Amino acid sequence: MNEILNVHVVYGGKSAEHEVSLKTALNVLNRMDKRKYNVYPVYITRHGIWRMLPRLDHALASTAELETEAGPADGNAAASMGNWLTRRLAENGPHLVFPVIHGTCGEDGTLQGMLELADVPYVGNGVLASAAGMDKVMMKRIFTGAGIPQVEYEQLLRHEWEQRETACCDALERTIGYPCYVKPANLGSSIGIRRCADRDELLLAIGHAFRYDRKIIIEKEAAGREVQLAVLGNDRPICSVAGEFAREPGFFDYYKKYEAGNLVQRIPAQLAGSLREQLREYALQAYRLLDGSGLMRIDFFVTDQGEIYLNEVNTLPGFTPISMFPALWEKTDGTTYAELIDKLIGLALERHEQKRKIRYGREDV
Repeated sequence: MNEILNVHVVYGGKSAEHEVSLKTALNVLNRMDKRKYNVYPVYITRHGIWRMLPRLDHALASTAELETEAGPADGNAAASMGNWLTRRLAENGPHLVFPVIHGTCGEDGTLQGMLELADVPYVGNGVLASAAGMDKVMMKRIFTGAGIPQVEYEQLLRHEWEQRETACCDALERTIGYPCYVKPANLGSSIGIRRCADRDELLLAIGHAFRYDRKIIIEKEAAGREVQLAVLGNDRPICSVAGEFAREPGFFDYYKKYEAGNLVQRIPAQLAGSLREQLREYALQAYRLLDGSGLMRIDFFVTDQGEIYLNEVNTLPGFTPISMFPALWEKTDGTTYAELIDKLIGLALERHEQKRKIRYGREDV
């Protein structure tokens, strides 16, 4: 008889997207079948301290039940992490980690690297795909090399800005112009992003973005709809139908996404057949270029003239009540939330088993 799988849902973290991670964790924990898995919530505080919660056997009412303050016995971040590795993961039975940390220190390959070293299977993308997909500049450079259309962009490093502020503005006005968007290179959920229509707004936006990262990206505005597709799989990925949020024009900021409470999903998005197929081809191409595994949400701009621009990829998309990724699969093939979780766990185990076949020592011929 097979042993029941211990699933450790890791959430929170040192990220500006901490609160979004809690919402995702609440949904994942509540929808996970407790008859199939031993489910263990693992909370990482805003200061990076790992906190182990008891095995979950009931539904949670709110995200407040997922947060717990660190105590003196937890020590520092390294000690608390080591405590989790040596106590919880050393217990008998098979283990798997389900990361639902959005943003830095969870979605950017850092957590994935630690789990690779610990030889623990985990849901989602590996180190390379996570790191490259999180860094908007690196992501765009990879896609540019493959000929995937994107809006014009420039990167800016903090030390360049501090030394040549006026010259940087002059150069950006020549190459990108207005309106434009200023974004931290390594963040999501529209945090740290501002739209600029003139130099005064550009100066404020750059200063704001550098609060979240040492590298930022400035992009030319693409006037059009934002359309999203979901990709699922390992070596043979499949793509969902396209979806979009029916909303008023303008910047889709954090408040509109998570707090306004008036988002309406439109699935499938209203697109001509040729556009639907081209979006699907670009989404699968982007997934393979990053060597994706498990899941990825890929976002595009589609103009009124039918032009397509790949905006960004999300290597750990949200699973909140208004998140697009699970909704896209439900509308594509009827996959329920619980079934989607099962598929992701299965893909994680499949990828881990593939890695275990790799030989790391020298073999004499």
